[in-house]
Amino acid sequence: SMTPLSQRPLDARRGKQTNTRCRTHRPVRAASYRPRAPSAAGAARATTTAKPDSAAQLKASERAAGSSGCPRGGSWRVHKFGGTCVGSPERILAAADLVRQQLVEDKPGQNRVLMVVSAMGTDPKTGVKTTDALLKAVELASKQDPASSDALEEVRQKHIQSATELLGPGEALDTFLKVLDRDCEDLNAMLRAIRISGSATDAFSDFVVGHGELWSAQMMCAALRMKGAKALWMDARDVLVVVPTSDNNSVDIKYRLSNENLDKWFDQHGVEEDTIIVATGFVARDPSGTPTTLKRNGSDYSATIMGALLLAGSITIWTDVNGVYSADPRKVSEAVSLVQLSYHEAWELSYFGANVLHPRTTLPAMKYNIPVIIRNFFDLDNPGTQISNFQTEEMDCRKAGQAAVKGFATIDDVAVISVEGTGMVGVPGTASAIFSTLRDANVNVVMISQASSEHSVCFCVKGADAPIAKQALAKKFESALASGRISKVEVIPDCTILAAVGQGMCARRGVSETLFSALANAGINIKAIAQGSSEYNITIVIDSADSVRALRAVHSRFYLSETPLAVGVVGPGLIGQTLLKQFEEQRNVLREEYNIDLRVLGIASTARMVLSDTGIDLERWSEEMDSRGEDADMQKFTRHVHASHVPNAVIIDCTASEVVSDYYAKWMEDGIHVVTPNKKLNSGPLARYKAVKELQKKSYTHFFYEGTVGAGLPIIATLKGLRETGDKVNKVEGIFSGTLSYLFNTMKPGMSFSEAVADAKSNGYTEPDPRDDLAGMDVARKVVILARECGLDLELSDIPVESLVPEPLRNVEDVDEFMAKLPEYDTDMEAKMSEASARGECLRYIGTVDVANRCGRVELQSFPASHPFTQLTGSDNIISFTTARYKAQPLIVRGPGAGAEVTAAGVFSDLLRLAAHLGAPS
Repeated sequence: SMTPLSQRPLDARRGKQTNTRCRTHRPVRAASYRPRAPSAAGAARATTTAKPDSAAQLKASERAAGSSGCPRGGSWRVHKFGGTCVGSPERILAAADLVRQQLVEDKPGQNRVLMVVSAMGTDPKTGVKTTDALLKAVELASKQDPASSDALEEVRQKHIQSATELLGPGEALDTFLKVLDRDCEDLNAMLRAIRISGSATDAFSDFVVGHGELWSAQMMCAALRMKGAKALWMDARDVLVVVPTSDNNSVDIKYRLSNENLDKWFDQHGVEEDTIIVATGFVARDPSGTPTTLKRNGSDYSATIMGALLLAGSITIWTDVNGVYSADPRKVSEAVSLVQLSYHEAWELSYFGANVLHPRTTLPAMKYNIPVIIRNFFDLDNPGTQISNFQTEEMDCRKAGQAAVKGFATIDDVAVISVEGTGMVGVPGTASAIFSTLRDANVNVVMISQASSEHSVCFCVKGADAPIAKQALAKKFESALASGRISKVEVIPDCTILAAVGQGMCARRGVSETLFSALANAGINIKAIAQGSSEYNITIVIDSADSVRALRAVHSRFYLSETPLAVGVVGPGLIGQTLLKQFEEQRNVLREEYNIDLRVLGIASTARMVLSDTGIDLERWSEEMDSRGEDADMQKFTRHVHASHVPNAVIIDCTASEVVSDYYAKWMEDGIHVVTPNKKLNSGPLARYKAVKELQKKSYTHFFYEGTVGAGLPIIATLKGLRETGDKVNKVEGIFSGTLSYLFNTMKPGMSFSEAVADAKSNGYTEPDPRDDLAGMDVARKVVILARECGLDLELSDIPVESLVPEPLRNVEDVDEFMAKLPEYDTDMEAKMSEASARGECLRYIGTVDVANRCGRVELQSFPASHPFTQLTGSDNIISFTTARYKAQPLIVRGPGAGAEVTAAGVFSDLLRLAAHLGAPS
């Protein structure tokens, strides 16, 4: 169709936009746009209290009332559209509609609009990005490659195609194409000159590259006119006068000359009140009149400069993201778009690599206290981020106490250089010599840290600059190194700088503690720290390998909850299933009342596993395991739980597997906490047990195993509490088996031992093979665990165990055969019961840790009918602690010691204990 896009219905254009949307954003819906006005205070400042910095500016601002020149004041709105926003004809037209609508909706005289446009970005149809293609043309020409003309022709064809679709046949298209062809002839002539000379000066390169903005501004202006709007395009080179900064990486605006040029431009063009001005971004002139550019982020800089010259009420930067994020969303999936930032916060975040305005870009706006709003052109419902000096009580963070930190950013691939030596102490000029040497070597210092002792100075540079810096310093301090006054110049490569930024940090206590504890709990070591007296940022240096995990750890600590937990559950058997059910029932309570964010990211059985990046639906985990589960792979399972965006990873082993317990040490080395009721590690080989316990001591990684002894009873915690408070434990003994407790509690006169075993088995109190309980090895493992907690180095083989399985039946393979033959041996147990009864006592199966004699045992004993051990019912456990403080009357812990519910509750309690160690409220 030859109908120009600008004359087609808006709905038809939306259809096209759907196919050309940026990233995954929705297409622009121009009808939904309503600009967010600055605060009344901000508007008042922009219109009445902005202070000109010279007499010329004062004269210009007085003209806002009006005779000649450019009217200035808060009625101006500056809108800057980046290359993505004008990357196709559909997007150019959507931007035009958006600005036109603002003029229609606002009252006459209350709103003037100046648009700043970048060169056309990548068009999905052509794949050509204008600025990159022009740079490529210059680069090829400087290499004397004739293909430079082909690169320029690509750009020309892109603009011919776009203008034809946008404007359709007619005078507007003819006019633009004549300008385009004339400009391309001039550019081809310049490229030929560059090819002949074999080099391109900055002036030549700036002249060529700046044409992308000239063309997009003229196309935007023509589109506005075809839509019935009054519009003029402004070549910013006719207005803006800049000079390069000392490092030649940016430019400074010459306000007096630029203001005078702006007045002249308005007088020459007779600008009416409701005229939309479309200005080119990125380009300017130097004082001699030579075309130049504004360097990095030049179009954004153009917008804030224009806003400052106009004393505008607001500057809106339209881009393809929802403002400034609390962290890089590519690394932290739960990063949030910040509602508001101060200029200082924006500077700090952008310095450390965040996707914010370049620090110099904000200077013109800050000079006149003009709000800068970053909005998503493809999501008009999102309010974006406002950058200003306006302070508000509304906090971006979830809790007021945490609102001091606005965002986090990282600089990767840096090296730490440390200069150390006793000869540096108290010697003036050492630091000056270090940094002047680096300056002369053209090495930029990113961060500096020095202890008050002056024994060492450490600083960070880009990784690529580290060898240059070390060589320059070694040469500078050659004699000091030789004499020993400086001991070394050391380079630590592969580091990352992590910065926490927030203007409110200076008014909040505990921000540093919260930051450092979050890193420590995630098992991340800090190499260096720096913080300025302004407290706008806290900067730390870490290993590059920990970069993403550290960013996730600190972000989640300030933005998600006080204690986020990434949980993996191994062994969804009876205990594991019950535990998952308890998680589901309590998850909201934990989040709302205790600020614990519990997410089960993986569930693994011996054969299958199911993984999730955000959290498995615990009401449907079994169905998910069946529908989308995969073959169990413990290494992949571990990587998934550990690599999640949630920094605190914990694996819960609900199995009784020796194989799974072998992973504990590796998990803990990787910074994964372990919670388990599995007795195999704590009662297994002593060397393996000690290695894990030593690893626990040396790191911030935790190992909890309360469920290994008393299910949900606080046996381990009680024993630790006694020893940690200085009590001397002499003996720990008790009934540790729920099965054997039930067995002897229910054996009444007239009931044989085999009948009691059959009753316990039929009621589900024994293992499928009752010999697993009657052999006493489970009790022996618990004795070993408690003995080691008391400081005894005992192996399982050191514990004498009295088995209740008759010796001839121990090797019978069939369980039914064992049960059938067991009555043949009832007489042995009847004799023991008769002897005990004659003394007025009862039989009980006891585990004992004799700390004084440094031994343990498991045996059948008899106790008086008044003894606490004979007062149990059902399958209850009872444990007695005899200590220096509890000597005359031992400390007793009694309660259910078996069953899925209480065991799972004990594991859950350990998980909450872990959360308390990681920062959750008690």
